[in-house]
Amino acid sequence: MDNHKIADIFEEIADILDIVGDNPFRIRSYRNAARIIEDLSDDIFSIINEGGTLENIKGIGKGIEEKIEEIVKTGSCSLLKELHEKVPPEIRELLKIEGLGPKKVKLMYDKLGIDSIDKLESAASSGKLRNLEGMGEKTENKILKSLEYYRQGQGRFKLSDGFSICESLIKYLKNAKNLIKIEPAGSFRRRQETIGDLDLLAICSSETDIMEKFIKYDEVKEIIAHGDTKTSIKLTNGIQVDLRVLEPESFGAALHYFTGSKAHNIRVRSLAREKGLKVSEYGVFDSGDKKIGGKDEKDIFTNIGLSYIPPEIREDRGEIEASLNNKLPELIELKNIRGDLQIHTVETDGKNTVIEMAQKAKELGYEYISITNHSKAVKIAHGLDEKKLRKHFEEIDRLNSKKAPVHILKSVEVDILADGSLDLDDSVLKECDVVLASIHSYFNLPEKEMTQRIIKALSNPYVNILGHPTGRLILEREPYVFNLREVFKAALDYNVIMEINAYPDRLDLNDIHALQAKETGLKLAISTDAHSSSQMELMVYGVYTARRAWLEPEDVINTYTLKELKTFI
Repeated sequence: MDNHKIADIFEEIADILDIVGDNPFRIRSYRNAARIIEDLSDDIFSIINEGGTLENIKGIGKGIEEKIEEIVKTGSCSLLKELHEKVPPEIRELLKIEGLGPKKVKLMYDKLGIDSIDKLESAASSGKLRNLEGMGEKTENKILKSLEYYRQGQGRFKLSDGFSICESLIKYLKNAKNLIKIEPAGSFRRRQETIGDLDLLAICSSETDIMEKFIKYDEVKEIIAHGDTKTSIKLTNGIQVDLRVLEPESFGAALHYFTGSKAHNIRVRSLAREKGLKVSEYGVFDSGDKKIGGKDEKDIFTNIGLSYIPPEIREDRGEIEASLNNKLPELIELKNIRGDLQIHTVETDGKNTVIEMAQKAKELGYEYISITNHSKAVKIAHGLDEKKLRKHFEEIDRLNSKKAPVHILKSVEVDILADGSLDLDDSVLKECDVVLASIHSYFNLPEKEMTQRIIKALSNPYVNILGHPTGRLILEREPYVFNLREVFKAALDYNVIMEINAYPDRLDLNDIHALQAKETGLKLAISTDAHSSSQMELMVYGVYTARRAWLEPEDVINTYTLKELKTFI
């Protein structure tokens, strides 16, 4: 039960309380608790189990602390169970539809009896939603689009969820008797942005109890199949996990086979046949069916004349040809990152001060950070106007003059308004070390208007980076529609960098678009969009995306030294 799961419980409590019309202050206290827990760097489970207290954590009162202790010690929350009896799961599922909050869900249930995704889709398709208070034809059409996106993502999980699930399960299974080795495979190992299931491969010596432990994991909802060498379970969150126990001599071959992708594996087997060999999940075999490799994954590649291909690029997008011609990229690694170029602090909607973020950056081994608080248009985030931004810059100057833990770049995340103009005057933008321009509103403009809007923003001489360029939220919100090719061309003309936003809900640009940006000749930045010091550790997710996009360190500007970065900007 990690911080993320505990935060989810409190967020769900707040949502259900909102649906049933509970006290707004009570609802807000649970939402605040969810945010605080999500942002904590310390593991709550460990604190409670070691007899610690949460009383010093601002925003966590006695009532919330008691519920956290209950969750940690029992794995569940009695209040949530009570609320589940009041509001069926079909209604709660409606909250996953973009644009629907608890109040709209309650309105639709009270007025139209909508208590499921299917009923919502039927009502929207037949024009019944547009007559509800606060809704209309545009809202109805938007809900229909959101429903289509929801259907496409059914059964998929974000990569970050995969890490949470996988790490907890492997930690649990490492206590199995005679376990020698256990590794994840599949799309998770290739670091796809979403995964459909999890594959675990293990080596055990005789008389292991790993399969019995596996089916007794406390998150198991259903045992699909149970055997000595393969067992499949479904967890309470809906994800299927397959565990295979393998012979040591075949582990490398199986790791390659079950990592995939299918298209990559087909190409590898085809290449092996051309050389008179056979490759399978059991190993590499010569024409006489003699096994010549398979214990190590590298055996698969070396026996058919390939250099090792990293899992992230095994998608049959040219990696086989690149390997044959000794042209595989030296993919970027987390250790190459020297700074974070999108960070928010308490001056707007962040949780930590500038100096706290700088201290975290030093812990991460960085040389610099870019503080990019919001501009005034983002009122919900308490965005800064020109006067407040200049005052903020004075503070940064003072910190830099006193030898801050790392160099702090004076920056801003300026809003791109509906017409493509920027939310702040050029007179203050020119004082910035880095200007990151982003869209936070008017997502539904027609393609031509949205394209022109972005290009106009890029033409501003002070804009350096386009933040989270497509605006998507994985499995939650579709990207807004614009001509990516035209925007990339304009970015090249105006010397604007494309961002890979490493926040796990965004990963924007995605791998395909990041590769297109590289091929266009653009440079990229990997930034966390951190709103707390702990979120700066999310950089690794952006690196995964960059690796899937074949990016090398020289393609990413925040692998540059501070001097090189300033020169480039």
